[in-house]
Amino acid sequence: MTDWKPKIVTFLCNWCTYGAADLAGVSRLEYPPHIRVIRVPCSGRVSPKFILSAFNQGADGVWVSGCHPGDCHYIEGNFYARRKFALLKNLLEHTGIEPGRLHFSWISSAESTKFADMARYVCQTVEALGPNRVMVKAGIAPSTMPACQSEGGGCCCR
Repeated sequence: MTDWKPKIVTFLCNWCTYGAADLAGVSRLEYPPHIRVIRVPCSGRVSPKFILSAFNQGADGVWVSGCHPGDCHYIEGNFYARRKFALLKNLLEHTGIEPGRLHFSWISSAESTKFADMARYVCQTVEALGPNRVMVKAGIAPSTMPACQSEGGGCCCR
């Protein structure tokens, strides 16, 4: 399976990391095209159910990124996120999903280079692990990522 490339679902904070991704694009910084971006109001808004659902739908990796701690536009959202994700990472390891499949980062809107570097790192780490076999062992065949269901025809995930 030499043509396999990872599917990585990425939840990006609207105020910080999404801005860094936008700046990386405008600056023509290169990073792998294997990430599917989902723009969220705050990293604290990302439920562990979203992450589990991404793995269930066939994602090989998940990356959540938001504002630096102390710089959240919603005061404490990223602190809530950090607590939730520490617990979730332990749960995923217990279920057999390798720790390298789930990534978290704090990137401000001015850090486009850091965004591109982190995107490369996440893609390389997940690619080295290979396809997510845990769902296959559980009898859940990985599906292709579902089409965007956003309203108004503007796609937010490609």
